[in-house]
Order: sequence, then C-alpha cells, then structure tokens
Amino acid sequence: MENLVGKGRKAIDRIFDPGSFAENVIGAYTQSGDIGPGAVIGTAKLKGREVTVIANDAAAVNPRFNVVYAGVIGMEEAYKMAIAVYKTIEACAGTAEKRPLILLVDSPGNGPGKYEEIAGMNKATGAYQLALTEARQNGHPVIAMIIGRAISGAFLCHGLQADHILALPAAFGTMIHVMPITSIARITKLDREFLEELAKSNPVFASGAEYFYRLGGLEEIIESIEAIPAALDRHIEMVYRLNSAGRSEDAGPWGRGKLGAERGGRTVRAQVIARMEKEFREIEAEYL
Repeated sequence: MENLVGKGRKAIDRIFDPGSFAENVIGAYTQSGDIGPGAVIGTAKLKGREVTVIANDAAAVNPRFNVVYAGVIGMEEAYKMAIAVYKTIEACAGTAEKRPLILLVDSPGNGPGKYEEIAGMNKATGAYQLALTEARQNGHPVIAMIIGRAISGAFLCHGLQADHILALPAAFGTMIHVMPITSIARITKLDREFLEELAKSNPVFASGAEYFYRLGGLEEIIESIEAIPAALDRHIEMVYRLNSAGRSEDAGPWGRGKLGAERGGRTVRAQVIARMEKEFREIEAEYL
C-alpha cells in the first residue's frame, strides 16, 4: 500500500490542485534564503480555494543544526512555520473570509540539540503555537492532516492547535503518540505487557490514529489518500460554519475534549475541570 511517510512534497502534489503550489509565497510576502529547509511553506489551491500550506520535508537536512533531519522541526523550521501563519493573517486583513491554513503533519519530533536549546528552541516552537492560536481567533480555519508521524513536541506545535485534525489510518504508516509504550514502561517501571493490555481499555496509554480518535484527538480518520482533498474541503466549511455561528470553541482543543467524552475515551475530563474550577472559586478572592 502506498503511504506518504517522509514524502511531504509528494503529498502536496497529491492533495492540492495540480500545479497550484507556489512555494515560499504568501500574499505579498516571499520567503528568501535557505532558512529552515525541513519546513515547506507556500500557497496552493484546494478545489479552487486558495489556502496556505505548511508541511514537513523529511528529505531535507539543516546544515546548521545536525539534529534537524528526517522531518524534525528545529528552531529555524518552527520560526519559518510561524512566519507563514502571520503572513497569512496579514494577507487577509480586512477581508470577510479568512484564508484556511492546511498543516500536513509528518514529523518524528523537535530538534532538541544543545545549540538549539541555547539559541531558543522553546521560543521558536512556542511562537508557532501562538501564531496558530491567533490565526484561529482571527477566523482562519486551521486543519491538520496527519500523513505520517505526529509525535511528541513536534505534534504539539504542528497539529494540536488546529481547529480540526484528520489522519490516515495506521495501515498507511501513521504514528500518533506523545511517548511509545516502551518509554512509558521504563519511566513507570510497569511491564510493557501490562501497559499494552491497559491500552485496550484506556486509550491514553496507546498510540495510533484509532486510539487517538477515541480520545477525541481526531475529528475524522480518512481511509484513502484520494479522499483527503474532499475531506479537507469539508472540514474547512465546517469550521467556517462554527465560526459564523459564534461556536468557535466547539473546534480546537476544547472541541476535542468534548469529542473524547462523547466517544468514551476521556470520561473524567469534565469532572476534573469542574473540581478545579470549584476549588479555585473557593480561594479566588485571596488572589484577586
């Protein structure tokens, strides 16, 4: 079966209208230089609609940071992605319909090398997360499409802030998790077999699109590559409708929390939030 793992540029060609992708061009802005080669940004058309595309290029290697390769989101890549978002907001200033942003997700993680940490890796990824949040608040539909790996901090900044998250199923090589069960076993000192069995009833411990769907982390699993364009277009329209109805919180992280409860994957979330709010109200006056 064909998959798109490590093939971000091929995915752009497969998903968007043929010949419509203009790399490094967003509105009047043109990205110059070779900054962040692992990040691909630009403008494309999806069923005739102009969209901003932000993707990973797993074939690229960043010559300045030797841990940034294979789709890793490094400091430069995160800043480049953030710039793409802000230039999209800028290009749509004063327009009624805000341009959608499509995030093609395929990253094994961030680039936590010593030099990146010293130079400001956390600020770069944080800037990208903030940019996506501001785009959503400005009415831009943000749709993440997982075509490969969605792992750890890379998924946190490149995907989890989206209005809706879609994914190809595990048969296409997709991987979604914060931490593999082998690592959880080392940290918790619990047997791997026990955790694998626990994952069958508690998807918080599991990895993969199907488990993440139960948690509400995915709005939809797309069963084929050919079905991706229509699915993206459909979810863009759904987010536009939510925004126009004043129901923006039904998308994004809060919306996925509700989905998880409905699907039986996050049964105590609402209880925990209610208890925290109750306890805060009891002491609120002391801190205001």
